Amino acid sequence: MKIIPIILSGGAGTRLWPLSRRQHPKQYLSLFGHRTMLQETIIRLSGINNIEEPVIICNVDHRFLVAEQCREINCKNPTILLEPLSRNTSAAITSSILLLSKKQNLNEKDVFLVLSADHLIEDLESFYSAIDIAVKYSHSDLVVFGVKPTSAKVGYGYIKYLNHTHKTIYQVEEFVEKPSEETAQEYLDSGNYLWNSGMFVFQLGVFTSEALAYIPDTFEVAQRVACNFKVDLGFIWLDKDLFSLFPNISIDCDLMEKSSRILVVPLEMGWSDIGSWNALYDLSDKAKYNNAIIGDVFSNETTNTYVNSTAGHTLVTLGVDNLVVIHTPDATLVAKRDLVDRLSHIVQTLSSNKKFKSDNSKKVYRPWGWYDTLDIGSNFQVKRIHVKPYGKLSLQSHENRAEHWVVIQGRALVFIDGETSTVEKNQSVYVPINAKHSLQNADKNACLELIEVQSGTYFGEDDIIRYEDIYGRSDNK
Repeated sequence: MKIIPIILSGGAGTRLWPLSRRQHPKQYLSLFGHRTMLQETIIRLSGINNIEEPVIICNVDHRFLVAEQCREINCKNPTILLEPLSRNTSAAITSSILLLSKKQNLNEKDVFLVLSADHLIEDLESFYSAIDIAVKYSHSDLVVFGVKPTSAKVGYGYIKYLNHTHKTIYQVEEFVEKPSEETAQEYLDSGNYLWNSGMFVFQLGVFTSEALAYIPDTFEVAQRVACNFKVDLGFIWLDKDLFSLFPNISIDCDLMEKSSRILVVPLEMGWSDIGSWNALYDLSDKAKYNNAIIGDVFSNETTNTYVNSTAGHTLVTLGVDNLVVIHTPDATLVAKRDLVDRLSHIVQTLSSNKKFKSDNSKKVYRPWGWYDTLDIGSNFQVKRIHVKPYGKLSLQSHENRAEHWVVIQGRALVFIDGETSTVEKNQSVYVPINAKHSLQNADKNACLELIEVQSGTYFGEDDIIRYEDIYGRSDNK
């Protein structure tokens, strides 16, 4: 029996980063240590018996970032599935399970462990014991992990369980959506409700049987997605047109609430879902007046407030209490802490309103590194370009813009119309319109950074005519 871990990261659940989520998704940040939350989730797998290499489901825009984070922790053979658009966890989980069962020729007794990349788990031994219990009972039921509540939180879904089963695993009576504060307190007082962790264990045969019985439409779309994908640069690209046919619904609402074969394993292991700013406030070290301060912040007469400014921008608070104040390169949030869990609804409204840009990421990851847009005007655009050791941009040309490169760190090999030159730190080079050009980091150990000033009439990424690419790309990605 194999245990295949599926890690939901980014596109599988947009709730993970309710503000500016594509700029700095929380699961890719180092919040409480030197490793990111995604890396901690992967490393955590090493203590599980019969575990396979991880399967990571992420947004298309995060693929190179995910691959780089896997490389940093020596995770050599991850399977990275790319969601072309967000359709919540039912689409992500169902399509990935069916795709992997075909691609890896799994049998019905193989088990999937579904995890989220934004969970903090402190007691690993308890976590591993809970997984052992869940795997044991997954031969007959779908298993969810429930966390024993420590307070009447309204930001979590709840699971009501029956007491007449086993001591370590219980039958689920019902799933409850996020309650009011009064109802949440009633759940806490009753003693037979758990927080829904969003972590699951599914044996392939049981999952297939229940999905066919209760969500046949979702299952049929997932079968089509599992048979229609492409592999490029090691990533598995799911078909966008087919994926759009999925309902936008969680696996809890789509399947778990309908099936009668659901068990829950209670967890007591120092668990936190870092899915909201309130969760971060609760876990952060508090300074004077019970404030959690991160970044370039000056606070005066401020109490019980979480303030985060990570964009090199000074943020000042004066005479405020019980707020969440966040400033990022592409959005700013000011909200009462007791209302911040409603933020997902605001993001949905912004996403549907063309006047606002709730998803305007400036940093874009590529196989050679990344670039960050610093400024843009009617006839110019300025980027900061970061190239990994020995990384190389494709040989390309542009019809609508010229480029001026200024090296600020490292040493670049520059190719322009058949001529090769070396550009050192504090030196620059000019690339005319229509010139065939490329750029490579000449150093095997250090990163290359440069400022690119583009001038012309159009600066879109589709103004790229690509001739050669060591990563095998044929589009503008």
